[in-house]
Amino acid sequence: MKKYNVAVAGATGLVGSTILKVLEERNFPIENIYFLSSKKSAGSKITFKGNEYTVEELTEKSFDKDIDIALFAAGGSVSEKYAPIAVEKGVKVVDNSSVFRMNKDVPLVVPEINPEDIKWSKGLIANPNCSTIQSVVPLKPLHDKFKIKRVVYSTYQSVSGSGLNGLRDLEEGKVAFYPHQIQHNALPHIDSFLENGYTKEETKMIEETKKILHDDSIKVTATTVRIPVKFAHSVSINVEFEKPFEMEDVFKALKEFPGLVVQDDVKSNLYPMAINAEGKNEVFVGRIRRDFSVENGINLWCVADNIRKGAATNAVQIAELVAKSL
Repeated sequence: MKKYNVAVAGATGLVGSTILKVLEERNFPIENIYFLSSKKSAGSKITFKGNEYTVEELTEKSFDKDIDIALFAAGGSVSEKYAPIAVEKGVKVVDNSSVFRMNKDVPLVVPEINPEDIKWSKGLIANPNCSTIQSVVPLKPLHDKFKIKRVVYSTYQSVSGSGLNGLRDLEEGKVAFYPHQIQHNALPHIDSFLENGYTKEETKMIEETKKILHDDSIKVTATTVRIPVKFAHSVSINVEFEKPFEMEDVFKALKEFPGLVVQDDVKSNLYPMAINAEGKNEVFVGRIRRDFSVENGINLWCVADNIRKGAATNAVQIAELVAKSL
């Protein structure tokens, strides 16, 4: 099996460290691996597959060495500066930030949905927003069968979506990172507000859904809310279709789709929950029911670990597809 030289930028952060776990778990074929970070974290040690490595400072010269694939999990400003440098040096980049997602020349990929988009990449591939990733996984098979007309997202997002700062606010009861207390509270405020009253997070879900599903005709709206849960995002999704359907066909489509686990037995109180999704790579869906307020609509409840499928696992899955193309 061919092996690859891999770099992880932001290796000491929450998503970066999870990328390392996923690379190990999935036995990604690695020849050499390099861990890159800010000057502050440079020099620290990381153990990967039983070997100890020293974290290097990310600089403009970091990609002068022979690197095939770089996974970026270091934030938007870092990606904006260094990802183009890596691409210029011939490195294939998978970026977790939002900087390049809506760039028409950059594929936005969820491997179960649109792996073919990697073929037209110019060296850079964007990893979608965490809530978008988990939401479009159940939407894809339904869109293929019944043609989605409109989607309404209402999210219940864990504090780990804000990284270590969000976890710290929850665990310590501080009001340091969030504008208000997150303990015993729900904040309808994720990312900054735009002039139209939506947040950037809501806008990401709206625009990214259309790009990933290759359909600008879908009407999408969203309200995103931060809740006092450590890991795993939950999303209530209301979907209106162009075509009529039978509920048994909806269940069949969801059960057969890769990466998706249907948990729907209300008589036994079985439905997806954040506490059960934590540490898992799959997307869980349940509470699947017809919406009787419109002609062709359903409601469903979708849960996934935002640090895994919503970030690290999806990024590594993209890297696996990239490796096959090299």
